[in-house]
Amino acid sequence: MTAELRSVNGRFLDLALRLPDELRTLEPALREALSGAFRRGKIELRLATARDADQDLPQPRPAQLQRLAQLQDQVQAWMPKAPALSTHEVLQWCRGTAPAAVADEAALAVVRQAIERLREARAREGERLVAVLAERIATLRALAAQAEPLVPAVVQRQRERFLERWREALSAAGGAPATAEAVQERALAEAAAYALRIDVAEELSRLRAHLDEIARLLDAGGEVGKRLDFLIQELHREANTLGSKASALELTAIAVEMKVAIEQMREQVQNLE
Repeated sequence: MTAELRSVNGRFLDLALRLPDELRTLEPALREALSGAFRRGKIELRLATARDADQDLPQPRPAQLQRLAQLQDQVQAWMPKAPALSTHEVLQWCRGTAPAAVADEAALAVVRQAIERLREARAREGERLVAVLAERIATLRALAAQAEPLVPAVVQRQRERFLERWREALSAAGGAPATAEAVQERALAEAAAYALRIDVAEELSRLRAHLDEIARLLDAGGEVGKRLDFLIQELHREANTLGSKASALELTAIAVEMKVAIEQMREQVQNLE
């Protein structure tokens, strides 16, 4: 018996079995073994017997030939017009000499070995993917740290711009010059309203919380793929909000870099069970 298992990415478990006719009765047991070992991905199992691999001719035993001759005589006794067995038919009947129970046990044994080998390979790949995701998490933390101090600087620049435009407007109107206190108070009020509109502290806080949870799940291990899918969606939402509130090129660039890193994480998370 030979068993071959292949696995590709998938959000759900999709099993495909390619079995020889004499082992079709094993399909429920094989599906149960595969679903017990894997939770995500498209899994394809190919099971073959030695006869399928080398196409060797069977070697009929005398007892088999004697039994076939007896059966043929019984059939022709009741049905005189029934044709005799051909050489090809005799050879076909002599194939698969192993008892069905022995063949089934052998098939289940090689499939269990293949499952264990595939699990080991997926575990090694998972370790590499965790390292890649850890790098992306560090990148997003660094980008969040860069974005946080930019908001006060943007507000300060906007306050100075308000002061300048307010003075220009008063000068163009030809009215009485406003006192410095009034101009300052007006600029501060406008800057405060502007700061509320562009404040991204809440988004950055939630983004850090999601990154902490992703790191915790990766450290814990186990079946985390679907939970990571949800957290990646939440990261996308926070990055989109940050981009929509960005009023400076620096913040816009950071939001774009965040989206790139999050998209790379999403692609890798699809490979995790």
